[in-house]
Amino acid sequence: MLFKMAQATDDTIYMLLLSGFYGTLVGLPLGILLYVTRKGNILENYIVHFTFSFLTKIFRAIPFIILILWIKPFTVEVMDIITGQATFLGRQGVIVPLSVGVSPLIAKMIENALLDIPKSLIEAARSMGATPLQIIYKVLIPESLPIIINSMTITLITLTGYIALSGAVGAGGLGQLAIQYGYQSEKPPILNTVVIILVILVFLIEAIGNRIVKYVTHH
Repeated sequence: MLFKMAQATDDTIYMLLLSGFYGTLVGLPLGILLYVTRKGNILENYIVHFTFSFLTKIFRAIPFIILILWIKPFTVEVMDIITGQATFLGRQGVIVPLSVGVSPLIAKMIENALLDIPKSLIEAARSMGATPLQIIYKVLIPESLPIIINSMTITLITLTGYIALSGAVGAGGLGQLAIQYGYQSEKPPILNTVVIILVILVFLIEAIGNRIVKYVTHH
């Protein structure tokens, strides 16, 4: 059981890091796109903003456990192309729905973070001849970096809950261990141990996130 616990913890961390990375890879540019295409912003475009904002709202509204099953055909196709195994479960297969599920959340948080930037900074950059791309990389991202890091911390904590929840459909990790060996086998000590490990994991994510926020704020 100790080996199973260690393996489940390793699987959970693996899924957390990979899905967090891929989710950010999609969510960060999407959040920036949602901001810059808003009315009155540097790349104002009603159709683009409305379309992506609408899609983001739809995916944010779908409960994660349903999302896993809903995009199963897409997940199977992606896994078949990447790994040659047509699956939607296990620590590999669940990365796809986790990334899809968390991307809209990241996008919305990034958009909200950018909304806190004073318009005067953007206007000053534009008056000096900065291009939209320069404004994004030299004004928007640096100015909102502490809030973005804080948003990413919240995202990783949310992902921890998603990963635990995905154990209900056989995705592996601590969630499946808790259900299979703790709840179904009626062994409260195993269930309690999983809860403790998840709480410690969340505390570590929060501590690391706060440390990074302090670092980028001072710099």
